[in-house]
Amino acid sequence: MELDWITPKQAAEKWSITERRVEALCANSQVEGAIRLSRVWLIPKNATKPIDGRTRAAKQRKGQKGD
Repeated sequence: MELDWITPKQAAEKWSITERRVEALCANSQVEGAIRLSRVWLIPKNATKPIDGRTRAAKQRKGQKGD
């Protein structure tokens, strides 16, 4: 039986970031489809890594949208 969810630890390994950063992204609603079940975040297996808003590329993208 294959599950359609991964843990923040698995997402952190997949996206090459820390587990804490994954949890922060989930808490800020930046991971599409992530849900919190009690004290654990469940992330869809096919979720993509959100763009890091702290980078120059993200700031340039934000400027292009007119925000």
